[in-house]
Parts: sequence; structure tokens; C-alpha cells
Amino acid sequence: MVQSVRRRAGETLKDLASYAVGASMSAVSIRMFTAPNRIAPGGISGISTMINYLSGWPIGMLSLLLNIPLFLWAVWDIGYRMVLKTIVATVFVSAGIDLLGLFIQPYEGNPMLAAIFGGCLDGVGLSLIFLRGATTGGTDLVARLLGRRVRFVSMGKLMLAVDCVIVIASGFVYRSIESALYAMIAIFVSTKLIDAILYGTDVGTGKVLFIISDKNEQIADQILNDVDRGVTFLNSRGAYTGRESEVLLCAVRRYEVARVKDIVRSIDRNAFLIVGDAGEITGEGFRTVRREDTTLRELLRQKKREKTKE
Repeated sequence: MVQSVRRRAGETLKDLASYAVGASMSAVSIRMFTAPNRIAPGGISGISTMINYLSGWPIGMLSLLLNIPLFLWAVWDIGYRMVLKTIVATVFVSAGIDLLGLFIQPYEGNPMLAAIFGGCLDGVGLSLIFLRGATTGGTDLVARLLGRRVRFVSMGKLMLAVDCVIVIASGFVYRSIESALYAMIAIFVSTKLIDAILYGTDVGTGKVLFIISDKNEQIADQILNDVDRGVTFLNSRGAYTGRESEVLLCAVRRYEVARVKDIVRSIDRNAFLIVGDAGEITGEGFRTVRREDTTLRELLRQKKREKTKE
């Protein structure tokens, strides 16, 4: 019992530390680079930046206020347990934007440099938050909620669609097509860094989870809806009890492990959970097997068979 409390406390401290560092980097990106140079790189922060330009209202406060309706929608749709980390991380980012703005000297130089460095800082900061199973609301949360109803459109495409609308709007607000183009550069840099940090250099790697619970159906259904990952039921039999049962098998990205663990613990605190490294994962949602790879493997097998015959 004591070890369990300590473990949960340690995980909570890691979460808060990651949110604090990630929020600070994202806040510096906005206050130092993107906002002073009239760059609105998508998401709620992009909308807040445009409103700040038109009205002068604080960006952080606007970001938090605009996220509140999304939080209420998410709590209603998927439950408060799955949204709690996102709410905490968003508060950290919003507070960081307004507080650090009092001390940071804005960079008002080359817009290209502002877009690149702003995208770099934002990408690293958001990655630290994503790795601990949270988001910063905005585009990611909207895409996830819409994805529960529009199953035939991928999460990436939904996020891209929302961001494109905001970027196009920024061109009209700032009355400059260059502002929209620089915003696209910032988004590109940010997303590339996020992919590199979350997925690693090989997009085929990830984590594999084995879940043993009396509530497998509920767990599988929520993983399918909230994480958008496939789940496989494996027949099993306990060696000690002899009881026939099922084990859930689920392959995910590294940053999705925390979300799956949250789902499992929220449904069944006594569930048995095994998390292992997957050296290579091919298929939908991971790395697609290229024809050249298959041909090369066949050639290697053929050479191996020839050597065996000799």
C-alpha cells in the first residue's frame, strides 16, 4: 500500500516537472518569437495570438478561456479522468505565457528565424507534455473529440484541417500572406521535432502492452475510442487457477503508453499490466512495409538457402 502511494506520488511529480519545463519552453516560443513577429502557428495559441493583436488581451488568459468549452465537451464525452492531465498542462502553459512575458525580451528581427526557433522551442516543449500523457488542449483535443464521431478521417488529417483554417485566418487578420507562410514554417518545424522525439528516428518502433483484467471489453473499447489504437484478444489459461480467460494485446507509440495506463487504471485498478519494448512494428499506424524491403528479404533468404544446400 505504501509503495503504491509512493509510486503514484513519484509519477505525479514527474508529470508536474515535465509540464513545468514543457510549458516554459512553449511560453518562450510564443512570447519571444512567434507573437512579436505576427506569427500565429495554429491551435488555440494561434487564435489567442491573433485576438491579442486585435485587442491587447493577454495571450495566456485568452488561451485558457478558449479551452474551457473544449474541456467541458471532453469531460462530458470521455470523462474527467482522461482530461485532468490536459487541464493541468494547459493551465501551466497559459500561466507561463503571461508570467514569462513580464521578463522576456521579444525578438523582433528576421521573421524566418523567429518561425524556425519558435517552432523548435514549441516542438520540444509540447513533446515533454505529450510524453507524460497530456496535451495542451486546442487542436489536439478538438481532433480527438471529432475523431470519435468522424472515424473515417485520421487524427492527423483532422488536426491539419483545423490548423490550416487558423493559419489562413491569420493572413487576413495580419493583412499579410507572409505571416501565414511563416506560420506554416513554424508548424512544420514543430511537428517534425515532435515526431522525432515521440517516435524516434525509426517510426517502426514502439511499445507493446499485455493487459489482464476482468473488464477487458470496457478497456478495449476505451482504448479504441480514446487512443485510436487496435486491440487484440488473446485466449489464455491461468497455470495456478486453470481458469480460461483473455489477454489484451496492444501496440502503441511511446508517448501513448501513459494514456493507455490511465485508461486501464481508471477502469480496473487491480488489472495486471505488462509494458515491453517493440523493436519493430509494421502495419497501419506504424511503419508501412515497402516493396523494396520485402524484395531484399526474399533475396537474403534465397542466398541463405543456397548456402545451406552447398
